[in-house]
Amino acid sequence: MEARKDLLDIESLTMEEISYVLDNAAPMKQLFTRSVKKVPVLRGKNVLSLFYENSTRTSSSFEVAAKRLSADVTEFSVSTSSVKKGESLLDTIETLQAMRCDYIVIRHSQAGVPGVVAKHTRASVLNAGDGHHAHPTQALLDAFTFREKFPEVAGRRVVIVGDVEHSRVARSTSRLFHRLGIDVAVLGPSTLIPDARPDHMKRLRSWEEVFDWRPDAVYMLRVQLERQEGQFFPDIPEYHGLYGMNSARLEQVRKLGAYLMHPGPVNRGVEVTDEAMQYERSLISEQVENGIAVRMAVLHWLKPNTGGSAL
Repeated sequence: MEARKDLLDIESLTMEEISYVLDNAAPMKQLFTRSVKKVPVLRGKNVLSLFYENSTRTSSSFEVAAKRLSADVTEFSVSTSSVKKGESLLDTIETLQAMRCDYIVIRHSQAGVPGVVAKHTRASVLNAGDGHHAHPTQALLDAFTFREKFPEVAGRRVVIVGDVEHSRVARSTSRLFHRLGIDVAVLGPSTLIPDARPDHMKRLRSWEEVFDWRPDAVYMLRVQLERQEGQFFPDIPEYHGLYGMNSARLEQVRKLGAYLMHPGPVNRGVEVTDEAMQYERSLISEQVENGIAVRMAVLHWLKPNTGGSAL
């Protein structure tokens, strides 16, 4: 398998590349769940964390993954940098290039920014989320987690519940699931389900339809209040009453033997209750652990461009 320079989205990956990352995440997970906590695979390499949006979970996952491969990690503090003083993106890229980093992990509120950075730097760029567009490593860790439970994923069913409109997780994960042969359905308020959604997203309109469809996993999305421009539903209690994972719905999920997933961080009492967090088939903690394994596999796979001009 040839290495690639950047990981920007799911669409650009071949099925061979997807299989390669998922297959290699398994031995990476074995490394840190057993006695070996660190390997010298990326010793001498530097990973730069550039987060224009706050995300303790994702940034920490990338940091742990890099350090377990023996890379050095530098956090570029956007809040205290000249970015806040009006520096342009290209100015920032030039600064980063001068730092001679090997990998840049970037999250940005605007779609396409990681791609712009990738075109102007020799470093390998990993998209940690850009606007409503993509979150490829989240999709890969979701697929890896699901595949641990169902080695033969083709024909399985997953329903994604909640704020699909503003969710890059829903876009990336549903596309990857579809490519793996998993049937995907969505449930949520009509204001939060895009009219121009992909054909692979089956529209369900009630929890009754969800349970009749008999999914193998229910994927609860975090309500993206910070990305919503306007009022998309009356209030949080009503949203939870209509679409949250409450006790009655959890019992139906349990009867199906379905798993519960969530990209985190969880808004307790909004998407799920405390009881649902303790559900015996919840994969939420496993998703966090598997995120480290998948990101280790991705960092090991990508190769920076060591030659040519930078800018």
